Amino acid sequence: MVETKRLVLDVLKPHDPGILEFSEVIARCEGVSGANVVLLETDREVQNVKVTVEGDDIDSAAVEEEIDGLGGTVHSFDEVACGEVLVEESETPQDVR
Repeated sequence: MVETKRLVLDVLKPHDPGILEFSEVIARCEGVSGANVVLLETDREVQNVKVTVEGDDIDSAAVEEEIDGLGGTVHSFDEVACGEVLVEESETPQDVR
């Protein structure tokens, strides 16, 4: 099986728990070495956050389950990096504006 090294997720979550607790719980998931949660937008009832996790062999199902258990919903997987090494995105002519 191919190892997942990075996930970038678009997540909708309630205000509670805050992003500190939210990131700590996600960082404890199987195969996760670190987690980053960035607040993108907030309204009265929910917050939209970008969740980035990295590790040697991330259990994506466990990450989704933890997010769900915290009251969040994964809207999309915006980036996934798999394989023996972590490959960074390359800039192409379409990216230059």
